[in-house]
Amino acid sequence: MIMTAGSVPLGGWRSIYRGETPVLDPSCEASIIASAAAVARILARNEPVYGINTGFGKLASVRISDDDLQTLQRNIVLSHAAGVGEAMPVAIARLMMALKLASLAQGASGVRMATVALIGAMLAKQLTPVIPAQGSVGASGDLAPLAHMAAAMIGAGEIWVEGVAVPAAQALADAGLAPLVLGPKEGLALLNGTQFSCAYALAGLFEAERLFASALLTGALSTEAAKGSDAPFDPRIHALRGHAGQIATADALRGLMEGSAIRASHLVDDSRVQDPYCLRCQPQVMGAILDLLRQAATTLLIEANGVSDNPLIFADTDEALSGGNFHAEPVAFAADMIAIAMCEIGSIAERRVAMLVDPALSGLPAFLTPRPGLNSGYMIPQVTAAALVSENKQRAYPASVDSIPTSANQEDHVSMAAHGARRLMAMADNVAAVLGIEYLAAAQGIDFLAPLRSSETLERARALLRAQVPTLDEDRYIHPDMAKAQALVASGALAELADLPGLT
Repeated sequence: MIMTAGSVPLGGWRSIYRGETPVLDPSCEASIIASAAAVARILARNEPVYGINTGFGKLASVRISDDDLQTLQRNIVLSHAAGVGEAMPVAIARLMMALKLASLAQGASGVRMATVALIGAMLAKQLTPVIPAQGSVGASGDLAPLAHMAAAMIGAGEIWVEGVAVPAAQALADAGLAPLVLGPKEGLALLNGTQFSCAYALAGLFEAERLFASALLTGALSTEAAKGSDAPFDPRIHALRGHAGQIATADALRGLMEGSAIRASHLVDDSRVQDPYCLRCQPQVMGAILDLLRQAATTLLIEANGVSDNPLIFADTDEALSGGNFHAEPVAFAADMIAIAMCEIGSIAERRVAMLVDPALSGLPAFLTPRPGLNSGYMIPQVTAAALVSENKQRAYPASVDSIPTSANQEDHVSMAAHGARRLMAMADNVAAVLGIEYLAAAQGIDFLAPLRSSETLERARALLRAQVPTLDEDRYIHPDMAKAQALVASGALAELADLPGLT
């Protein structure tokens, strides 16, 4: 994928996260070269400029001699590589590298072309730094994780090579690459920025997008299993309220159920007046989730195509301006929105599972088993779904409302975007498991309605599951069934069965 810095569409970032390798558009070279030349001219004025010939953070007032400028940049990388915990997943680490590549390529960071080229070469050769995922507070940039990336570039630390952690110097040499010798400003430019937080937030967004589509399908299947009404999806209802996400979601649900013999079977003489909220209010809840995810996508796309370095180099005037673009508050807010959205996707899905296993609400056999009592059926999978939803409720507490001073109170307000974004992956796993349980329960419920069949799309969804998981006639070891259903959700296989509303 050819990447033009500053204008990569959301689909481009999604493709990189899903495994595509970005290649920087050669048109970016001129601005990169001009920016590095501006740094040289600024240095020649022999004036103190933060990050170029001074210390960092609280030590910004310490002037560094010209003889020590290379050492200064190397030292900031090595001293800031202070992360802890499990390593970033390779897919997210590569997305972070691509985000950094796009930022540096805009010619506002003062780095040389060789520095930008090394990131591109490492991406192309599948060399991914081993980056501990904990240690950033989301301001002054994601310093620790980005320092681990930069350390690998100078031959320190480790690099993943075909799933094996290899000493960085060896991995670079084996790939025919030389370790980088940092020039003035380059260490700081590599460390400063929100790319770690933004990569995790984008990854969470793309997982939420897939979960949202899957939940529309499982929700429609549950509605069919309970012989619920599609009247609440009538477009006239939603046009009167006007929310775009609600209108799109109602249209999608109505389309998924179109042509269903199950629905046609109870259009007349159905004694029920209204369905439970978990069925009837799907457009309102899921539509609000869609609107929220789209708002988060707008913020993250701007961030991904922006420059969050400090100081920023303006080559046309030979200025280095210090500011605060490294503060990840926009990313923190977006991550909090995604967390809330994920939590609600799982929450309403679990309520549908609880409805399906309750014969008083669904009209189906208790716990969806033909012989309840002797068999427990889906009794405990519903309990598991409830546990996961409550776990996600705890995780959904806003990270952005927290702050703690760092760097001797020089950096006295921080965003906490890093862990706010990082928690999203665990939340996504939980939601996928909940939707997998709903997928099983809804398919089982529809089995009881045979020979009636659902719509063409929903029958394809049921067939996709039944190809791996047979109907639950008698209790069996249930965990493998749940794992297979979760995998169909998490992989996107279920979501791909229909053209459903997304982020764009």
